[in-house]
Amino acid sequence: MRTYSATAEEAQEQREWFVVDAANQTLGRLATQIANVLKGKHKPIYTPGIDCGDYVVVVNAEKVHVTGRKLDQKIYYRWSGYPSGLAETSLRKQLATHPERVIQAAVLGMLSRNRQRRQLIKKLKVYAGPEHPHQAQQPKPFPLA
Repeated sequence: MRTYSATAEEAQEQREWFVVDAANQTLGRLATQIANVLKGKHKPIYTPGIDCGDYVVVVNAEKVHVTGRKLDQKIYYRWSGYPSGLAETSLRKQLATHPERVIQAAVLGMLSRNRQRRQLIKKLKVYAGPEHPHQAQQPKPFPLA
């Protein structure tokens, strides 16, 4: 019995688009499921060194749910590169101003820290509202567990 290993061409041929509605979904659980789809772990042809994953379109990012007191306690940091250029933003403020960044940062934290990470995060498209410009790709709704 031989172990099957997908090639990059085979993985590219079987790439699909999924749409995920983030309304009333817990942020961390949603991020792990999206990361698994981006990696391709939901497919039988999954090969660790090959990008077998699919594209994911997330809508309603502004309606994501968090548990506990994370809205006020979780802090996002950005550094401009200049002295005293560190900016802090709470999760509550980040959800009000840039909800796409919240989901993108959560999914980025769930991906492996290797060379594939930048390539995988490009397949994630996040939108604050219910509309998205990817209707031409005919995305399928992804069943969340």
